[in-house]
Amino acid sequence: MERRRFLGSSLAGGAMAGAGAAPAAASPATQMDREAEVFVERDQPNQPHKGKMLAAIQPHCDDVPLFASGTVLKLMAEGYRGILIRASNDEAAGAGATFGEVVLNNERDTIEVGRLMGLEKFYDLGYRNHIMDGVQGLEFRARLIFLFRLMKVDTVFCYDPWGHYEENPDHYVTASSVEAACWMAASRWDYPEHFDAGLEPHGVREKYYFARGPQLVNRVVDISSYVDKKIEVNRANVTQGPAGENGARLRQRLAREGKRLPLLGDDDETANRNYIRELVLDDDREWGRRYGLEYAEPFHYIGPPENKIERYVQRNAVPL
Repeated sequence: MERRRFLGSSLAGGAMAGAGAAPAAASPATQMDREAEVFVERDQPNQPHKGKMLAAIQPHCDDVPLFASGTVLKLMAEGYRGILIRASNDEAAGAGATFGEVVLNNERDTIEVGRLMGLEKFYDLGYRNHIMDGVQGLEFRARLIFLFRLMKVDTVFCYDPWGHYEENPDHYVTASSVEAACWMAASRWDYPEHFDAGLEPHGVREKYYFARGPQLVNRVVDISSYVDKKIEVNRANVTQGPAGENGARLRQRLAREGKRLPLLGDDDETANRNYIRELVLDDDREWGRRYGLEYAEPFHYIGPPENKIERYVQRNAVPL
């Protein structure tokens, strides 16, 4: 399908002027990578996206920080406004003596993550953690459609609904609901009662999908300018993020064993930052290396559909 490939700067709204893909023939790649034309999205000056709205959507508080926060930070610097949507209450992951403590700790972390990324609003949908396959999909999709229309969302970040071997039901349920809501939000026939409340049809035109496993990668985003900020975003995810305080814990464990890792330095602050930079962001560094960058985030990108009829008219219409 054409939507599985990004065709370069000819796609309106999704093109990144002046960006080009570096050859990747010498780097290891999966079969899915080889089938895609990979576009490298680079920094753009002068806020070319001013006036656009993005929604960073995640089932859990660590998903966007790990997989997409560099790109979110980049687009916010280039003029986007943004909101954060969390689908679950995160009750089943992270530090706390009770479910209530875990929920509260993750909520506080999520609020701080959104603040550090510059997102102006946080919507918490509150579904039960790890059992979202029991959520009524119709309700979930309807809530997203309402938010897309309310906030006039142009671009979403979320798990890839077509990513392979995803074991977490919260991930694939959220992804499929987002995919459906993106196009249904544009229809005047779906939930017309919204229009009596002052909303208008508003479909999402761009999607940056990330995945934990294999996916069709057709875009990598240069996040080299935003790595330090991405580290801070992940440091804020103390309760359940794989970053958080893990560097300090590893440093302390090694000290008890009579060992030290030079990477972790001589204090907890240094240990946590370096742990994230060198170990948590190792995949970002590898994706960057493959395309001649320092750090990069990979996505299955879906841009605005090409209007083939209008293109034909422009090429072939003649004066009367």
